[in-house]
Amino acid sequence: MSIFAMFLQLLFLSVTTVMPEPTPTDPSPPDSTFIDLSFPTGHDQLLNSPPPLGADDLGGRMFDGDMGYNMTFPGGEVTDAYCQMLLNSPIPPTADQVPWFCICSHCKGTHGPKGDMGERGLPGRPGSPGRRGLTGFRGPPGFTGLQGLKGQKGDGGPKGDLGPEGPLGPKGQGGYKGEKGVAGVEGSSGDVGTKGEEGVCPESCEAVEGPPGRPGLPGSAGPRGLPGPTELAGAGGPKGDPGTLGPTGSAGSPGPQGEAGPEGDCSCEDGGTGPPGMTGVSGMEGPAGSKGEVGGDGTKGDMGDAGMMGAPGPCMPAIQSSFSMGLKASFPPPNMPVSFSQVLSNLQGHYGALTGIYTAPVNGTYVFSYTLAVYGRMLKVGLFHNYLPVVKTTQQHLGLASQQLVLQLARGDEVWLQVKDELSNGMFTSHETSSTFSGFLLHPDSCYMAELRQTIPAAATGGTYSWGELPGPTSPPDTTGSGK
Repeated sequence: MSIFAMFLQLLFLSVTTVMPEPTPTDPSPPDSTFIDLSFPTGHDQLLNSPPPLGADDLGGRMFDGDMGYNMTFPGGEVTDAYCQMLLNSPIPPTADQVPWFCICSHCKGTHGPKGDMGERGLPGRPGSPGRRGLTGFRGPPGFTGLQGLKGQKGDGGPKGDLGPEGPLGPKGQGGYKGEKGVAGVEGSSGDVGTKGEEGVCPESCEAVEGPPGRPGLPGSAGPRGLPGPTELAGAGGPKGDPGTLGPTGSAGSPGPQGEAGPEGDCSCEDGGTGPPGMTGVSGMEGPAGSKGEVGGDGTKGDMGDAGMMGAPGPCMPAIQSSFSMGLKASFPPPNMPVSFSQVLSNLQGHYGALTGIYTAPVNGTYVFSYTLAVYGRMLKVGLFHNYLPVVKTTQQHLGLASQQLVLQLARGDEVWLQVKDELSNGMFTSHETSSTFSGFLLHPDSCYMAELRQTIPAAATGGTYSWGELPGPTSPPDTTGSGK
């Protein structure tokens, strides 16, 4: 008999009590763990060992592997001491030799050293979202961001109602003297006035000289005059050197013999030479001598008085011309030039603010442009040259109509803008929107260029203002897609 079997016989003194299996209605204590140990055959010695001492006080249950009976023992300190002795024995028993009541949660052995941490497990499924937390306190305001890009200018809104009249402000300082205005159109003749009272003849019917008037302001310096004609001959030079002496003329007829003088005293010596006699009558004029050499140039004479200024010629490179005018009244009337009466620049006065017509001062190349605001109705506008349309523009109820072109004009040609009719004259202006018409002389013709280009027709006079028709395209565009 082994030592282990002898130890079991000394320890277990109680009789094993066989009890039936408890019903399912009697649950086991929740803090107990039971393990079904089915011992293999051939170990009857361990199973037939007497129960331990004080088995009546244990309260544990033991399962017989062959019989299937439950052996119930009351709990106690003896059982814990027995199980602890088995665990601390020098030769540990095998698993099939350990009683069932020593393999449970109540049997506690000595704790071994803590093992190494195992590998990290797979992440679990995400949990369901929790309840929304309470709203936190309001944070401090953020820093002011950079200023954004400037937006595009919006469309002009309708004109607002007239506001109430403001209080009268203080009197402003006197402004600068404005430029001289454009000469107005000659007014019509006034009515004939009533006949005045008959005058009374003064004592003397001689005209009485009135007091002298105040001296007028000096006139502006005129442009430089054209050079004078070169056909006039200059002043005569000094007298040339005398020519060579001509041949001696023929001898004249002998004169009458003079009276004989008194006989001289022969004893006297000859006297001195007498005075020369009187010059005889000139002989006949001899033939003309050969022409002498041309004398040298005389000194330059003084400059004569300046002549009257002539009209500018067709090629005058020193002349300048430009204008830029703004519209003052919206929706101009048709069948006549549009009058741009707001003067932006018109130094030479070649654009008539009242007539709306620009007159070319000289033959040359000109540039014209217009930018017109359209509002409220359609706009059909054209640029006309001597009563004939050159370009036309159509713009719907809101937008801008603009054109720029180059024209060859002769002196006296006329250019203007004109709308078609009352239904298509949507040209607009306001305090926030401007419509302008501009032009300038790019360069005048030189006297040599005029012979190389086509002849400019003379300016038309006395025409009628009409919309006219522009020449159409040479061939209509293909809209069928056939390519024929």
